Amino acid sequence: MTTSPTPRTRFAPSPSGYLHIGGARTALFNFLYARRHGGTFILRVEDTDRERSTDASIAAIIESLAWLEIAWDEGPFFQSKRTAVYVAEAERLLREGRAYPCYCSAPELEAKRAAALATGKKPVYDGTCRDLVPTPGTGDRPHTVRFRGAKDGETVVDDLVKGRVVFQNAELDDLIILRTDGTPTYNFCVVVDDAEMRVSHVIRGDDHLANTPRQILLYQALGYGLPAFGHVPLILGPDKSRLSKRHGAMSVTAYRDLGFLPAGLVNYLARLGWSHGDQEVFTRDELIAAFNVEAIGKSAGVFDLEKMRWVNWSHQKTLTPEALVHAARPYLAAAGFAVPGDDAWLAKALVTLQERAQTMVELVQNGRYYFTDDITLDEAAAAKFLTAAVAEPLRSVREACAALTAWTVESITAAFNEVLAQHELKLGKIAQPVRIAVTGSTASPGIFEVLEVLGRDRTVTRLDAALGRIS
Repeated sequence: MTTSPTPRTRFAPSPSGYLHIGGARTALFNFLYARRHGGTFILRVEDTDRERSTDASIAAIIESLAWLEIAWDEGPFFQSKRTAVYVAEAERLLREGRAYPCYCSAPELEAKRAAALATGKKPVYDGTCRDLVPTPGTGDRPHTVRFRGAKDGETVVDDLVKGRVVFQNAELDDLIILRTDGTPTYNFCVVVDDAEMRVSHVIRGDDHLANTPRQILLYQALGYGLPAFGHVPLILGPDKSRLSKRHGAMSVTAYRDLGFLPAGLVNYLARLGWSHGDQEVFTRDELIAAFNVEAIGKSAGVFDLEKMRWVNWSHQKTLTPEALVHAARPYLAAAGFAVPGDDAWLAKALVTLQERAQTMVELVQNGRYYFTDDITLDEAAAAKFLTAAVAEPLRSVREACAALTAWTVESITAAFNEVLAQHELKLGKIAQPVRIAVTGSTASPGIFEVLEVLGRDRTVTRLDAALGRIS
């Protein structure tokens, strides 16, 4: 059995939790490599551990990949539905003498492990049953099946990322390939699946590197061609320890709920350990065109939430008005805003906010004065700017706005200029009181653009409320 002449990559998560950014980056690298070279990307769910695997985790992983637009070409395949395939290959190794039954009980194995550690040795299986001669009735006793690994020589991993890594076979124990209940184990299933699915490149986290020599020996024993291996450094937190929730690392869906765009998160994850010159912001097509495994760094990537927010902003600010509306609607609904179905009005509102927010949640919250009339004025700002001294010019603005028949930025600007001339004021003296009156705070897009989006009636109503407060 040989691998495919065109690249076939795979992402093979264990469904014991949600998809986190480390797993998402692994999926992305495999996806990009397959797309770059016109190959195939496979999704395989490694759910042989039935105690930890859940349907909710499977659904969350698939949902996350779909949201990130990491589309698989084949699958999803489920290891739990392929048990017969693994058992048949294990029995073949038994017949060929490349595997053997092990009758050591769990307490016995734990005792061997403790004894090895006590003498400063590695806690590897000591081979008690490796050359055991069967006696009548032996086969009826509970047993596992172990792979008969090489005990001399070395196994070399020519890693696409790390370079040449050498393992001494004497340090590798005979791993279990079938448990006592006949179910297959992870390392064995992975090898059989990758071979049967003709996976050409295994790109995964370097926490799997220790498994690779054992898997290579299994490939050779089963007569399979070897794939190319590339082990990607892990993602670390800002303090250089392993990334965890305390660093802000969460599931992919949590970042979605925080307002990150798929394009922004994909871009950030791609650059977290991979580089292409000095370029920081990539479209998906640019990532596909530029990605290569050789440019993955040998050192761990460091997670930086602020950098991720900046990358997301770089994508968010380039969305077309139509795309912005499509992206914003779920967040508007989540915030409880009953936004009308007028896409033209909504697009105009969102565009005024687009450059000022790094996530969609921020954008929606920044523009709440558009989406609800239940606004709360910043008390300190109101006390500073909504004073008796501005009452008359503010009233003049209110009357000028109420009298307008055409409600455009140009007509609103002209009305303000007339009031400013009448009261001999500069724009700053009246713009901030108006801004606080209509938005509740001193920070907003240009005041004339805000008023145009709000509309005449809502503007006049809010100015009336501010004048009432002054009175």
